[in-house]
Amino acid sequence: MTLSGIFLGWSLGANHTGNVFGTGVATGTVKYRTAIILTAIFVFLGSYLEGPKCMKTVGALSTLTPIEAFYCALAAGLMMSILTFLAFPGSASQAIIGAVLGAGVLSHTADFTKLYKIVTCWAFTPVFAIFASYSLYHILGYALERTRISMTRRNLIYSIGTLLTGCYGAYCLGSNNVANVTGVYVGSGLLDARTAALIGGISIAAGVLTYSRKVMMTIGKGIVPLDPFSALVSVLASALCLHVFTQIGVPVSSSQAIVGSVVGIGLAGDVQTVSLKMLGRIALGWVLAPTTAGILAYLFIRFDLLALLKSWHFFFLQFHGM
Repeated sequence: MTLSGIFLGWSLGANHTGNVFGTGVATGTVKYRTAIILTAIFVFLGSYLEGPKCMKTVGALSTLTPIEAFYCALAAGLMMSILTFLAFPGSASQAIIGAVLGAGVLSHTADFTKLYKIVTCWAFTPVFAIFASYSLYHILGYALERTRISMTRRNLIYSIGTLLTGCYGAYCLGSNNVANVTGVYVGSGLLDARTAALIGGISIAAGVLTYSRKVMMTIGKGIVPLDPFSALVSVLASALCLHVFTQIGVPVSSSQAIVGSVVGIGLAGDVQTVSLKMLGRIALGWVLAPTTAGILAYLFIRFDLLALLKSWHFFFLQFHGM
């Protein structure tokens, strides 16, 4: 019954690794292999240690049965996999909550009053990230300019700083987003929060290690051309954003956080370097994720996908046995 959650975790890991080390890999500061190994380790640690903080938020939107939770995770996982294949950084939090609401509409158990807090946090995520990256760019840049060090040492600081902020970003990604993977199972009573965090953390790490290169390049190069310092600042700002919302208990979009922080870098430098075309593609992914996942979840539950597949399989066997 948890297989769809594992699938969603895998697709989340594949899609969201670029939010952690995409800018560092694109600038050549960090090697891809190093990035995915560190991300896998720290995303698991964040998931297990702090992931339960956001579990109740997802489950509280609707009273789901275990089979409905299965279909919701499957719908969100399919949507995230499609976006990953297309190299679009999607929002797993929007996808799973869209799916939960789709299921809730069908069963008349959706609690829209609890959605306001989540939507408000979603709206503030990119704003917070833009403000954080814009501020950090100027504050840290001023500090470096006041420090007389050689270019070699400065590059070393960038490299070490990118690794440290990337590890912190992976930790925050796991702690905030694992609820998107297995939170529905907590809400349905199938899993406790700690077990859900463990399963979700492992599945996200698997996605990181196997299929994360595509979206990583979109984040790293597609929005704003970044130098090593800008890459460091963008990841740090994004991680701080996720950390704050984890403490609030609301899973938000790490994609919105990193895109907001990269845009903040563009505003701090030269706004003309921001690719509006790429931002439009990413925004389209954010709209498609919740709406499509909600529709899929509604259809899966309405027509009982598993029962339908079993009947087709039985018919196929009977037809070929004639």
